[in-house]
Amino acid sequence: MRELNEKLAEQWHKSGVCEGDIIMVHSSLRRLFKNYLDTGELLSPQVVLESFVRAVGSQGTLLFPLFNYDFTKGIPFDMRHTPSQVGILSETARHHPQAVRTKHPIFSFAVIGAQAENICSVDNFSGWGTDSPFALLREMDGKIALLDCLNATMIHHAEEMSEVPYRYHKNFTGEYTDVDGETSERTYSFFARDIEKGVLSYLQPIKNLLDNSGILSFNSADKDKMLKVGSARQVFEFVTDIIVSGAAENIFYRIEGKKYWNR
Repeated sequence: MRELNEKLAEQWHKSGVCEGDIIMVHSSLRRLFKNYLDTGELLSPQVVLESFVRAVGSQGTLLFPLFNYDFTKGIPFDMRHTPSQVGILSETARHHPQAVRTKHPIFSFAVIGAQAENICSVDNFSGWGTDSPFALLREMDGKIALLDCLNATMIHHAEEMSEVPYRYHKNFTGEYTDVDGETSERTYSFFARDIEKGVLSYLQPIKNLLDNSGILSFNSADKDKMLKVGSARQVFEFVTDIIVSGAAENIFYRIEGKKYWNR
């Protein structure tokens, strides 16, 4: 297990992860597991998680999304027990003995490392707002690591910061249990798609644009480009420039029933 841990950590270093980095990790493990299984090596989510911990070192910090949309459906949120709905690696991170959880009931993170207490001290009202982990990541010159997936949430942070017209602030109130087990009624916000306008998520074009932008680095020896790493600030600025130019439609979203030329 230790040998696999080290092997993966070296792979992440070659893709752009450095010791001391502050990194938000979005992940899908299916293809990574298959690639290793094809060589006779059996990975586990725990090994992948510890490989990232090793890669950033004792001075680094990792953020893993624990997004869960149950609060929007009236289901109580519990910081101690509400699981991630966005993948096994993030759920594994939630159970890590050093993990600290951020407070938003829809868009929380498991944070591991040197800056965990600092990042988790905020209680952001809006999931992608000015006081959210996304904004902190930019301010702290952090990175985004995409393990065989597209980072949609930094895109949504940029959309909220630009107050795009196809989304709106929607508040949700519900039962909230904090890390000490104290339960109260709380209200939090989500910058949601305007469904009444027929707004549909459509992110393949921005994935292609980011892949060709030079912002995301990867291991040149990895034919699958499994892990892509880039500056959170540069991704944010790239997305914001598209929004400001008026070109967001058909890059970040589409309108239901509307005809489009394929991009």
